[in-house]
Order: sequence, then C-alpha cells, then structure tokens
Amino acid sequence: MVSILELHRIFLASAGICTDTRKPLPGGIFFALNGPNFNANAFAAKALGAGCSHAVVDDPAAVADERFLLVPDALKALQDLAREHRRTFKGPVIGITGTNGKTTTKELVHAVLAAERPTLATEGNLNNHIGVPLTLLKLKPEHRIAIIEMGASKRGDIAELCAIAEPTHGLITNIGKAHLEGFGSVEGVVRTKTELYAWLRERGGTAFVNGDDALLMAKSEGLQRITYGTQAGLDTCGNPVTAEEPCMELVVDHLDENGHYHLATHLIGDYNAPNALAAICIGRHFGVPDELIIGALSNYVPGNNRSQLKDTDRNRLVLDAYNANPTSMAAALENFAHLNTERKKLVILGDMRELGETSRSEHAAIIQLVKRLGLDAVLVGPEFMQAAPEVALRRFPNVAAAVEALKAAKPTGLLVLVKGSRGVKLEEVVGVL
Repeated sequence: MVSILELHRIFLASAGICTDTRKPLPGGIFFALNGPNFNANAFAAKALGAGCSHAVVDDPAAVADERFLLVPDALKALQDLAREHRRTFKGPVIGITGTNGKTTTKELVHAVLAAERPTLATEGNLNNHIGVPLTLLKLKPEHRIAIIEMGASKRGDIAELCAIAEPTHGLITNIGKAHLEGFGSVEGVVRTKTELYAWLRERGGTAFVNGDDALLMAKSEGLQRITYGTQAGLDTCGNPVTAEEPCMELVVDHLDENGHYHLATHLIGDYNAPNALAAICIGRHFGVPDELIIGALSNYVPGNNRSQLKDTDRNRLVLDAYNANPTSMAAALENFAHLNTERKKLVILGDMRELGETSRSEHAAIIQLVKRLGLDAVLVGPEFMQAAPEVALRRFPNVAAAVEALKAAKPTGLLVLVKGSRGVKLEEVVGVL
C-alpha cells in the first residue's frame, strides 16, 4: 500500500490528476474512482497506456507493475491527498456554499480577487466530494488565495467538504428549499449548510455574512464575521436601483472618494445584489483597490445558462436554465414580473428536481405564483403536469414536446424567462425562440 505522503510526493512530480480514461492526462495520475455501475480499476491499464504515469487503484488484482499504486479506497485517497496538498498552502481558503447563488457568488468573488492577485477558484460547479479535491489539487505555488465552492445534497456533506478543504474563511449565500429529498426537511438544509459556520467557529475562522438575512445572522452569532447587505451600518452596504435594462444596477456606499458608486452589471435580477455585495465585501477585506473591484464586477458576464441575457432574431431571453428550486424559482419570477419593458412577457419553466414528497405542493405553489403575477407561461416536465392538471396553462411532459409547440407558435417580440432544473434541458428551447 502506498502512503498519502508518498502519493503526494509522486503527485508533485506529475502533470496532475485524471479520473476519466476518455480524457487522459499524459504524465498525470489516474484515480480509479468506482461508480454505481462500473469498476474503474478495470480501466487503470488503459489510462497508463494512454500516457498517464501512475494509476491509483483499490483492487490488488489490478496491480501489474510499480506504476499501479494500491490504496484501501481510491476516493478516500483522492480526498486525503487533496487535504495533504491543501496543507502546503499558506494563503486564505474561502469556502462558499448556499442554496442559491453560490456559483455566481464564487465567480464574482473570483473576478474581484483575481484582478489583484493569482487566485484559484472552483471551475464550473465541481463542488462535491470529488470536485472539491480536484480543485484543491490544482493549487500552485503562485496562488495567493483559493475559493472553494461547496455543494450539498444530504446531511453532513458540508462538514465532509470542510474537513477536506479546511477553509479559513467562509460564506453562506442563503438557505432555502433545495434537495429536500436528501435533506429530509428545510431544517436539515439549515443544519447542513451551517456546518461551514461550525467549522469556522471551532477554528477561529472568519465568516462573511449577509446582514439582511436574519437566519444567517443568528446562526453566525459568536463568529468573527464581516457583514454586507442593504442596511446602514453593515461593513459593506449597497442597494439595487431601478434600471432601464433587465440587468441589475447597484449603488454602493463608500466605494469611491465621493462616498458612493453607481455600479452597472451584466447580472439579471435584483436577487443577484447580495452576490455582488458579497464579492465587494470580500474584495475589500483582502485589500483589493476599489477601482479594481468596480472594473471586475462591471465587466463580469455570466455564462453557462446562469442569468444570461440573450437576444435572438425574434426575442430577448433571460436564460436561467442551469438549476432551479422553489426559492430561486419564486425569486426569478417575482423579479421578471417587475422588469420594465415594452415587450410582452413569457415564462418557460421546467420541473424542479429532488424535492421528494414536497414536490407536488411546491410545483403547485409556483403555478399559483405565476397566476398571481399574471404571467403567460409554458410549463415543462411531469411534476408540473401533475401538480395542477386543471390549470389552464400550456403544459408539456418534456422539452421535446415544448420545442415542437414553440416551433409552431413562433413567438416573436417577447421577453422570455427560461428557468428549470438542469435535468430538464430547457436550453433546448433557445433554438426555436
């Protein structure tokens, strides 16, 4: 068996980590991470044949020569290696979690900090028990700070990720209804997300806290904390203002020599204000000059179907089709309903996944909100189909059926919100809008 210290020595001399033989890394270490339907040890020889220098396996039968590194459990070895590597890093490590907005907040914080110093941040949403170790293993001597996004789908997930990443600072964007199937209840979500606060409290870490959020303020009591939000007296204070375009604008106090700054962003929705304020707060804490903060946030353009504004030949789209839960869906609908525009509005909503036994009632609540806001809607997915079948809204069992209907209807001149869980694949409607 190879020790973690020996594995770390081999890692430092390698080209990095590889977990997929379809994307081999010449000179890298292949980790045989088993899945529910496959034994990855069987692919170790293929990885070596494709150029990897070593393969970490947990099946003695897979070992053929010294290039095969045997460990008791390949996944735990990856996590332990990441922790060992993280401990060689002496800079701040910021853990970011939350029900909504954690990826956007991570991207904004990265934009701000990277404007002033070499910064490592989670790529995409690689924020689970595999993605966090893979991110940590990308730490290089030139990095000055690391931003680690932490996702959770069941109780204990954040505590597990904190034990791997060992954050010195942390931020919880918010706590709402998501992954209720795994958490069991909203209280389960609260306990899991605030495991980040527990980690920081036990180790003298610092939390960045939304001072407008009574729950987060209560749960962070006793922590060393730095606050942001809309209220006067917080460490960073700002407010969204009415804008001509759907993109959010902020007035931030004390961001220039005149005492405030009007900041125009490319973010859709006032619900992104706390995310931007968090980035400003963190940037200031770490000494990023105001002009760099302003430039970073003004120039940041969201991608990957997250609050993207997209103009087609016929319509203007607000694309938010990467993820959805009851909290984020309601916020997006409320914001969309109040946008100033001369265009007629249409919402195309996809099912919200992983809500367990609350799924039908939560989808029914969203339907009622759509009706209350007076929005024209297209609903996509079996959960919306079953939630309120008597409601006179256009409903389709899947995105393919919705695409065919939209092709025939050829909607034109509209402002369209597209939002749903990633698994619904609502981005497929873009081509017919």
